[in-house]
Amino acid sequence: MGAATTMLATLALAGCGAPPELRQPVPTGTPTGTPSAPTTAPTPALPPATGLPSAVPTAPATPTTDAGLVAAPCRSGPSGQRVIQLLRGRSGVLPDDIRVQVRTGPLCAADWQYTVLAVTGHEELQVVTRGGPGTPELVTAGTDVCTVEVRATGPLGIRTLACDGGTVGVPGA
Repeated sequence: MGAATTMLATLALAGCGAPPELRQPVPTGTPTGTPSAPTTAPTPALPPATGLPSAVPTAPATPTTDAGLVAAPCRSGPSGQRVIQLLRGRSGVLPDDIRVQVRTGPLCAADWQYTVLAVTGHEELQVVTRGGPGTPELVTAGTDVCTVEVRATGPLGIRTLACDGGTVGVPGA
């Protein structure tokens, strides 16, 4: 009876253990000096591409401030020369024979720009433009550029410069 019980217990326990799909593959031996064949591990299935952004950002997000709150030097334009060309062009604000130099700016806030020009023989000229770097549009130009349009729709950084005559938001000022 003792041998039969031991044999029955051994057979019952022989079926226990990890299921085959969870067991580590047992490496097969190769003759000495022969490289073993590479083993491949199953790779997890990737979700199908949907064209939508993933829930996990791939690059760390950098905090940004609202571009309209602060007027800062324009990184991508327009240049001061582009603003002068705009004033000499169709707008007819500046004649071609008057010497003009950029004194301040252009300073950008959102898609608006503020520039101050030194005009030989005249008071300095303030200019407010808006639009893309290559295609700014004249909003107003003169010695007082705090117009209804600037006050009502201009970003805070431009309104501060044009209407308050301040330097709030201008780096280094």
